[in-house]
Amino acid sequence: MTSGLHVACIMDGNGRWAEHRGLPRTAGHTEGEENLARIVRVAVRRDIGWLTVFGFSTENWVRPRGEVRHILGLHERLFGRVRELNELNVRIQWIGRPFDSAEARTPKYVQRAIRKAIHDTATNTGMVLTVAFDYGGRAELMSAVRAARASGEPVTPETIGTHLYLPELPPVDVLVRTSGERRVSNFLLWQSAGAKIHFSEAPWPDFDERELDAALALVR
Repeated sequence: MTSGLHVACIMDGNGRWAEHRGLPRTAGHTEGEENLARIVRVAVRRDIGWLTVFGFSTENWVRPRGEVRHILGLHERLFGRVRELNELNVRIQWIGRPFDSAEARTPKYVQRAIRKAIHDTATNTGMVLTVAFDYGGRAELMSAVRAARASGEPVTPETIGTHLYLPELPPVDVLVRTSGERRVSNFLLWQSAGAKIHFSEAPWPDFDERELDAALALVR
């Protein structure tokens, strides 16, 4: 069973990173996906037990269609990095609106990539990388309350916890937000209730080993 710190990252600033360089916003998202791969490697070296990243929120669907298509393709590629994840002994999982729910919007081809990645890394025993896609903290809490009521259970903190999207996800120890923003943006509201928060001025593509160590210093 994986133990160790749970670090959660709101990967903000990809578009601004690109705009500051005179590049299209999609270039920033591409670089952000590459930086996630770099941060995963660093997190493994730091013996982090759980790394959860905010890939795409329930609110992000209103972005320009071309940008959304690009981000979807990047997530398909992210979930396709199975060989590297296996070499790192990383198990991948996903958190978001269930594919069979009426509100879910994850395209079929991304669903297939998610399921395959979960299956192909299921026996790994190292760090757990959880990607939040089509995820919103309020939607998760509403779903948990509805499920508790439907089962006839009283709505308590304990029953809500058992009906979250991923009940096994441990409490967040440190929450990271990049690009100078000072807000948590509907991310892991329940799981981050007691977390330390590290606000970084760096946009996500520039978030590096030094920045991660600064976040870890809050809890180590």
